[in-house]
Amino acid sequence: MAISTQGDVRDLSLSARGKDRIEWAAKDMPVLRLIRERFAKDLPLKGVRMSGCLHITTETANLAITLKAGGADLVLCASNPLSTQDDVAAALVSEYGIPTFAIKGENEEIYYQHINAVLDHQPQMTMDDGCDLVSTIHTKRTELIANIIGSMEETTTGVIRLHSMEKQGVLKFPVVAVNDSDTKHLFDNRFGTGQSTLDAIIRSTNILLAGRTLVVIGYGWCGRGVASRARGMGSEVVVCEVNPTRALEAVMEGYRVMPGVEAAAIGDVFVTVTGDINVIDKAHLEHMKDGAIIANSGHFNDEINIPELEKLAVKKRRVRDFVDEYTYADGRHIHLLAEGRLVNLSAAEGHPASVMDMSFANQALAAEYILEHAKEMQPQVYTLPADIDTEIARLKLHAMGVKIDTLTPEQEHYLNSWESGT
Repeated sequence: MAISTQGDVRDLSLSARGKDRIEWAAKDMPVLRLIRERFAKDLPLKGVRMSGCLHITTETANLAITLKAGGADLVLCASNPLSTQDDVAAALVSEYGIPTFAIKGENEEIYYQHINAVLDHQPQMTMDDGCDLVSTIHTKRTELIANIIGSMEETTTGVIRLHSMEKQGVLKFPVVAVNDSDTKHLFDNRFGTGQSTLDAIIRSTNILLAGRTLVVIGYGWCGRGVASRARGMGSEVVVCEVNPTRALEAVMEGYRVMPGVEAAAIGDVFVTVTGDINVIDKAHLEHMKDGAIIANSGHFNDEINIPELEKLAVKKRRVRDFVDEYTYADGRHIHLLAEGRLVNLSAAEGHPASVMDMSFANQALAAEYILEHAKEMQPQVYTLPADIDTEIARLKLHAMGVKIDTLTPEQEHYLNSWESGT
């Protein structure tokens, strides 16, 4: 298959609609707008070849426009086969001149062709949403490693993979774990995932969550967000966890906590948010009641053991967009959303622009930080300095019209002294 160097998208005629939607999202991304204005003046990324493997959404488009304004020579591909917004991909190519390789629903072969297409750009810097670019570079495109200054990673799943690479001594260049910034995971993972996951479940099923038992598997920041939003909509929330501290926190927050197999028998809706494999496995699937709905909001579709679901079913049919019904031999029906892929981006639009404003501010400033500090950075996983995190929070509060207190000189002195006591 021949792919143009300008990109591979479904339909360029969709670009006008995509541009309108990109501009709509921009209205709710004031922090990124401030960074873009500075980047356009200072050109901190001038001439740097960048390749990004990200969800191609309206919010990502605004990040891409910001990076290009800063002088970056940027190309993009999708980080998930189902998360692309085709009109946005078209607009990036024809309206903004950013080569983009992304088609919603692309198969695995095309997905990796697109990854290799952006790597053919010979990047000096990469951006990842799940670590597929970095993984491909380290396994199949090792000739690129020598020229790569550094990379950024957006997701919990990707950071897990990167720490594994670092621990095994195979990571060959520095990576900033954008996900670990407070202004990313405390807001994007919690408020963004919480809202967008329930939005996707409701859009694809049109069920009423009030009165239903919703099981959240994983109580990290994403799980916390899903649980709190589901409770706010009237669901009885059950949490399943393997980490004792997180499980205890869920108990103290007022949720029922139990093993997954027990929850499988009582749940109406299941949401996986762990970043691990087969957290809904054969034993869980066997215990689920008729009409159960299963959704995944982790990055990869590994969290649900779909091959086992296929084996248990005697019939499968698509009953609604993004809803596959599996019929068991005993007549029970189990419903899988979005083929087990991350439901919030596959069956809905992903996180609202307001929360992605902070996440992508971290991405843009991480690119600048890597270039400024490349000489002292080693092949390991880094977190952005706290002062950058704090500045993003300050800018966001300012944009929201929220004022806060500042310490007096006396208070500053007190906090930095040790003499005062009882």
